[in-house]
Amino acid sequence: MGQDVRSPRGPRCIALVGPFQSGKTTLLEAILARTGAIPRAGSVDAGTSVGDASPEARHHKMTVGLTAATTSFMGDSYTFLDCPGSVEFAHDMRAALPAVDAAVVVCEADEKKLPQLQIILRELEEMKIPRFLFLNKIDRANKRIRETLATLQPASRVPLVLRQIPIWKDELIEGFVDLALERAFIYREHKASEVVALEGGNLDREKEARFSMLEKLADHDDALMEQLLEDIQPPRDAVFDDLARELREGLICPVLLGAAARENGVLRLMKALRHEAPGIAETAQRLGAPESKDALGYVFKTLHSQHGGKLSLTRLLAGHLDDGATLQSSSGGASRVSGILAVSGAYDSKRPSAEAGDTVALGKLDPIKTGDTLSNSKTQPAALIAVEATSPVLATSVAANDRKDDVKLGQALARLHEEDPSLVVVQNAQTHDTVLWGQGEMHLRVASERLRDRFGVSVKSHAPGIGYQETIRKPITQRGRHKKQSGGHGQFGDVVLDIKPLPRGDGFKFAEKVVGGAVPRNYIPAVEEGVVDGLTRGPLGFPVTDLQVTLTDGSYHSVDSSDLAFRTAARIGLNEGLPQCQPVLLEPIYVVEIVCPTDATAKINAILSARRGQILGFDTRDGWSGWDSVRAMMPEAEIGELIVELRSATAGAGSFTRQFDHMAEVTGRAADQIIAAHRDAA
Repeated sequence: MGQDVRSPRGPRCIALVGPFQSGKTTLLEAILARTGAIPRAGSVDAGTSVGDASPEARHHKMTVGLTAATTSFMGDSYTFLDCPGSVEFAHDMRAALPAVDAAVVVCEADEKKLPQLQIILRELEEMKIPRFLFLNKIDRANKRIRETLATLQPASRVPLVLRQIPIWKDELIEGFVDLALERAFIYREHKASEVVALEGGNLDREKEARFSMLEKLADHDDALMEQLLEDIQPPRDAVFDDLARELREGLICPVLLGAAARENGVLRLMKALRHEAPGIAETAQRLGAPESKDALGYVFKTLHSQHGGKLSLTRLLAGHLDDGATLQSSSGGASRVSGILAVSGAYDSKRPSAEAGDTVALGKLDPIKTGDTLSNSKTQPAALIAVEATSPVLATSVAANDRKDDVKLGQALARLHEEDPSLVVVQNAQTHDTVLWGQGEMHLRVASERLRDRFGVSVKSHAPGIGYQETIRKPITQRGRHKKQSGGHGQFGDVVLDIKPLPRGDGFKFAEKVVGGAVPRNYIPAVEEGVVDGLTRGPLGFPVTDLQVTLTDGSYHSVDSSDLAFRTAARIGLNEGLPQCQPVLLEPIYVVEIVCPTDATAKINAILSARRGQILGFDTRDGWSGWDSVRAMMPEAEIGELIVELRSATAGAGSFTRQFDHMAEVTGRAADQIIAAHRDAA
C-alpha cells in the first residue's frame, strides 16, 4: 500500500452517504476487505455484510439504521459511518454528519436518483462538510464520463471536478487514469489495480481532462491561473495541495470512479481520504468547539442493545477520555462512563480510553441523548450542534396484542424514540389511542419489527382516528331535570339552558344569567362541569364545539340538591337539547406544503385534486434549482397515506409539511358514511 507515513490528523471519521441502493454498504465491505479489517467482503443480498447486520436490515435487504465500522490504512485509523439512503431513515445521517471529517457521496449515473442526490448534497453543503463523489457501478456505465458529469452537476452547487477518467475497451471500462498523478491503472477484481503505460488515445484524453480539472482549480488560485495562461505545467505537489485546500473549503467536490462490488477504485479513494480529507482539529474548529484540555465529545447515535444496555456512539472532538470518567451533558444531565467500546461489529471490544478523533461507544450514559455535547469538565458544556428531526408524515395507532404488555410497550416506544427521534409517539386524548408517527411506510414497519424482535412486544396497528367534531346550526332552550329518591337524602337538580351556535373556531363558552337564586351560586360550577361532560360526545358521536351554553333558570331542593345532582341535570339537558339543534359534522382541514422535483409537479396536482385538495398555488422552491413548492388545503382524512403516493410520484424525493387551519362542515353522503363507520367501530 505504499510507504507507511502516519498522518498527523489523528483518527478520521468518514460518512458514506448517497441515494437509496447506490452501493454504500457494498463500498463499506470493499473498504474493510481491501484494508484487511475482514478476510473477504460480505454481501447485502446474502446477508453476510458487516453493515446491515440487524434482523430488519437483513430481512428487507436495505440499510435501516446507521452502521459504524473501524479499520486502519497506512497506519491511520478510519471509522466509516454507513448511513441509510432512504429518506425515511435520513435522521441517522443528519445526526451523524456534524461529527465526521468528510463524506463520501456514493452515487451512480442514474437520472432518476438526481433529486435524492441533490437533497444529500444540500445537507452536506449547508453543514460545510468536505465531500467526495464516488461514482459507483462504473463497470455498468453506458455513457461517456462527460455526459455523466453533466447529468450530475445540477445536484451540486459547487463544481464537480473529475479526478479520474475511465479507460475504455470494447465499450467496457477496464481501468482509469488518475489526473492528479498522471498515471493509468487497469482494474483487477478484488486486487490492487495494475499500473500501465499512459499512451496513445488515453494520453490525449488525459491531457484534455487534466487541463479541465486544473482550470476549475485555478478559479480559486491566481498563481495556478497564471501558469495555465503561460502554458507552464504546475508542480504535482501544488496540484495536490490545491485539491486538498479547495475540498476542505467546500469550493469543489472531487469525483472518483469505481465499482464497489468488484473492489475497484477503493484504494484510490482511501489515498484521497488520507491525503486530502481534514482531521479532527479542523472538524472541531468547524463545529466551533472551544480550545480546552478537557475531553469534548458529540453523541451522534443512541442504541439499546439486548445485553449491553444503552450505548452512546460518540466522536471525541478534543482531549483524552478514560473509562469511568464523569461526563457533563449540554442538555443538563451528568453520568459516569461504564465502558468505552470500539465501534465495529457487535460493540464488544473494550478499550481503556479514547483520544481526540476516536469514534467510540460509551456505555450506560442513561441521561445522555443523541445530539448532546459531552465534557469531563466540572461545568455544563454548551451545545455545539442542534439537529432537529424532520416532521413526521405518516401515522399508525399501535397497541400491545397482550394487554399485560401495555407498560412494556410504553417503555419500548420511549427507547425507540431515543434511538430515532424522527419516530414520535403521541397519545390521542380523543380516541385514547397511542399513535406512532414516522417518516413513511417502511419506517413504521421497521419500528414494529424492532418492538417485536428487540423489545419482545408484539403489536397490532390500525389507521389512527381523524379529529372529527360536530357543532350546531340552530339555537334552542332546554330544561334538564334530575330527580331521584332512594330512601334518606335524594338527588335533585333542575336547570334551564340556552344553547346557541358560535362562529367557527370560537370553541365552547359557558355563561350564566340566573336571577333570584333559582340556582344557588355554589352549584353553578357543577352545572358547567355537567355541560362539559355532555360535549364529549354529541348526537353524531363526536366532541361538540363552537357553541355557547347559558344557564338562565332552574330550581333546587334545600335537602336533596348537590353538586352531583346539578352536574347530572346539566348533562341531561345538553344531551336532550343537542339533537334538536340541527347538529352537523366537522372535519379538520390542513394547509399542506409539498416540495417536489419540477417534472413531478403535474402528478402532484392530480394527486391533490383526487384527495379533495384545494390547490392554493405553487412556485419554484426557494434556492432549489429544478424543484417546486405546492400549497393546498386538504381534509385530514385525505392526508393519511398522501406520502405513499407522493414518494411514488417523485422517486422517493418528495415530502410535505402540514399545519392545521380550520374545521369545515361535511354534509350529505360523505357525512353519513363517516358517522356510520364511527358507530360501527364503537
